Amino acid sequence: MHANRIFSLFWSISVVGLLIFSDLAWAQRPSDCNALPDPNKLRQVLQSVVKQGQQANGGMGNQRWAVIVDRNGIGCTVVYSGNSLSDQWLGSRMIAAEKAFTANALSLPDYALSTANLYFPSQPGQSLYGLITTAPPNPEVAFGDPTSFGQTNDPIVGKPVGGIVVFGGGLALYTRQGKLVGALGVSGGTSCSDHVIAWKVRHELQLDAVPMGPSPDHNDNMIQDITNGVSASGFGHPVCKGGNPGTDIIKDLSKNFPTGPKR
Repeated sequence: MHANRIFSLFWSISVVGLLIFSDLAWAQRPSDCNALPDPNKLRQVLQSVVKQGQQANGGMGNQRWAVIVDRNGIGCTVVYSGNSLSDQWLGSRMIAAEKAFTANALSLPDYALSTANLYFPSQPGQSLYGLITTAPPNPEVAFGDPTSFGQTNDPIVGKPVGGIVVFGGGLALYTRQGKLVGALGVSGGTSCSDHVIAWKVRHELQLDAVPMGPSPDHNDNMIQDITNGVSASGFGHPVCKGGNPGTDIIKDLSKNFPTGPKR
């Protein structure tokens, strides 16, 4: 009888301890990505946009990586558009993640900045010079078992990403109600075509109710207004070399794939 009571007491303590540990683990979870697209949805949309090719997207027609982070900068989803890991630039995995982190970190509920908008301000002599040194990437997300890259157990998932990128391909994500919920990063080609693909993917995911931004259309589109080293808007990005420069595609993004208003 005494032994049974001891066993029962031990069992009760164990169960209570397990519940407490579970509650603490849940409370300490860095993010909840349920409100953001899952890997299957993101990969499906990414592949459909990439398949449009360089005539529609600019660049060289490369395969792409796409990463989504939540509002806290925690990695939620990592996918690639190719059939295998080696079909796209391996280095673009982390670049895409850092683009997402940057767009999320430097956008606000009432004003969006794409990574493309940060190019000119971060140049020598401009107001954000030195920006790229301010938030180093998290080394824990950069490396790991390569077979996990682009999968649900990618080292990026569930960890703060870090890193600052100041060229095209990173866009903040806003719900139909205008709530800022994180950001998307795309990489694998020229930064201009990465921006185009990210823009189309965000539009297809219906996470583009951008409230305001620095572009002439009052959103976070790339602004290619650098002449003789000076950006008229202060938020300019250079025209990209390599394949189709995509200048006209970028100029018409707001018309063909409009952002917002809240809908």
